[in-house]
Amino acid sequence: MLELHRDTTIQINSHAMEEFPNECCGVILTDGVQEFVRRCTNVQNERHAEDPETYPRDARTAYLMDPNDLIRIHREVDTEGKQIKAFYHSHPNEDAYFSEKDKTDATEPWGIPNYPDTAYVVISLYDGQINTARAYSWNDATEDFVEVPISEACDM
Repeated sequence: MLELHRDTTIQINSHAMEEFPNECCGVILTDGVQEFVRRCTNVQNERHAEDPETYPRDARTAYLMDPNDLIRIHREVDTEGKQIKAFYHSHPNEDAYFSEKDKTDATEPWGIPNYPDTAYVVISLYDGQINTARAYSWNDATEDFVEVPISEACDM
């Protein structure tokens, strides 16, 4: 189960609606009590424009987190003792499923998860309005990502 504070859910849903019709992406950090939403820039359109053969999809159907954003977030983890609780991204005009590309991006070449204790939240929007959100976590028994329930945590 993934517990998210109400304010966290509001922030990531707002991010998804603001970026529509493109995919949004970001990271949810925690210090064990509070949660911190860190929006990331989706650089998929830039990469697609530079090299459409390597990046055939644009930001309407894919995301690529800006590496500088990820460096900044990992510095925050290293210096402030926060943990990555979840990654999130949106699926504009699609359901909230964990795609094969999502699985590939979340694992090393040998299928080992990059962040085994971290959830992945996918937010579905249709016509710019939130439809649903689903979370996925690594399951050691199945050696795959499986859907886990999202519940509202008690805000501190």
